[in-house]
Amino acid sequence: MMGVIYADIELINADDLAMVRRHIIGEEEVKRMHVQMLVDTGSVYMCINETIQEQLQLAVVEKRKGQLADGSVVEYDVVGPIEVRFKNRRCVVDAMVLPGDNELLLGAIPLEDMDVLVHPYRRELIVNPEHPYFAQMKLK
Repeated sequence: MMGVIYADIELINADDLAMVRRHIIGEEEVKRMHVQMLVDTGSVYMCINETIQEQLQLAVVEKRKGQLADGSVVEYDVVGPIEVRFKNRRCVVDAMVLPGDNELLLGAIPLEDMDVLVHPYRRELIVNPEHPYFAQMKLK
């Protein structure tokens, strides 16, 4: 068994970043926070909770159904866009909003997009050592 792995992640309201680029707001007004996220390679999407959604003031973009580990199907809000940062990597994703203070999950989409890997022996998230300075994607 590999064990549970957490990563230090910065979450940023990407709409705020767009407004900074258009000189509508200042950099100091961007809503951002550092969080510990469970690295969950079994989850496709990134999942945040209602507390994070409120603090970052993320807009609901749609509702989506998801199947939980026990087989039950639930409907959650999807919010975004969120810029996700880990070390020298970044990506922009939407996230499903879990109720209350549920655990934050970093799923396969942001992991692939940032070109990061789970190091099984060190039990940590790492930048892909084959591409240490920039994310590289497979385009075919």
